[in-house]
Amino acid sequence: QVQLVESGGGLVQAGGSLRLSCAASGRTFRGYTMGWFRQAPGKEREFVAAINWSGGSTYYADSVKGRFTISRDTAKNTVYLQMNSLKFEDTAVYYCASMPAKGRWGTTRTSDFDSWGQGTQVTVSS
Repeated sequence: QVQLVESGGGLVQAGGSLRLSCAASGRTFRGYTMGWFRQAPGKEREFVAAINWSGGSTYYADSVKGRFTISRDTAKNTVYLQMNSLKFEDTAVYYCASMPAKGRWGTTRTSDFDSWGQGTQVTVSS
């Protein structure tokens, strides 16, 4: 059974930083693209960032480009999201997700990701 467990969320002031982690277990994630999504109250879940298996390629939502960095440690089966220059509007529950190798690189659709974590809350105070 696949398990994705996020951690690292919390309360931070605007302009601050947080680093989220997503530990994956239960199967090999070789070839899988890993992604981060977020969902604010009353809004749909939206794409944040994704990284390929090797970690050599990434893509981001325009709203976080230049402020967030996604990375992965394949040996530890862990994905990270470094979030800098946080804004009030970054407040949301952040979810980690995996997409099989056959998935479409560059997609931002939640339906293309087949496994999800339980989420971690990020709250940015203005």
